Amino acid sequence: MAEVLVYVDHVDGAVRKPTLELLTLARRVGEPVAVALGAGAADTAAALAEHGAVKVLTHDAAEYADYLVVPKVDALQAAVAAVSPAAVLIPSSAEGKEIAARLALRIGSGIITDAVDLEASDEGPVATQSVFAASFTTKSRVSKGTPVITVKPNSAAVEAAPAAGAVEALDVTFSAQATGTKVTGRTPRESTGRPELTEAAIVVSGGRGVNGAENFALIESLADSLGAAVGASRAAVDAGWYPHTNQVGQTGKS
Repeated sequence: MAEVLVYVDHVDGAVRKPTLELLTLARRVGEPVAVALGAGAADTAAALAEHGAVKVLTHDAAEYADYLVVPKVDALQAAVAAVSPAAVLIPSSAEGKEIAARLALRIGSGIITDAVDLEASDEGPVATQSVFAASFTTKSRVSKGTPVITVKPNSAAVEAAPAAGAVEALDVTFSAQATGTKVTGRTPRESTGRPELTEAAIVVSGGRGVNGAENFALIESLADSLGAAVGASRAAVDAGWYPHTNQVGQTGKS
């Protein structure tokens, strides 16, 4: 069975839920091979193996933290060359879609973004997308090269499927562009204890009807009672009632 590369979204070795969903989808079209990069990459192996990764390719270097996007594209390009996969799956975050676009361009392949399902076919993986504000459902496949597909969070159930998860070092040579955009500082995001907005099973969202920033406490109270995330409409965030990071909808997070 062909191998499928899965880009691992993790924080210091703690694997985020969208990656585990990708492993579920990857098993439908091949054998998942995970690519974990940066600090704590090797620590991801246990969780990845538990959810179906037959192999975990790891590489740690300062470039992944010090520079934006391109070092990760270099690493994925090296993984594609080493594995010759049937597809490359990447979480559909803002960073994930930029990585996917750059990778597809480099390897001369087509890209599908914001997929919500994946199935096998004789001509390669077929992706399902929900488009035009969920008015239509489409099915498509990449007709040239290795498909690069980004998948929306919450598109598949996380399923345990223990596999070997053999850890192998990935040989990566960084390109001249890798050091083009340097990270000069970081400000930790204040934790609310609520689920990540794009990964939450329930979202309580407020808009114009809340009638002021002070009344968002009602939204937060209901969200906390349901174990939900808090969202806000564009009108609410533009009015300064709630942070822009919590905007949901076609121009926000989905």
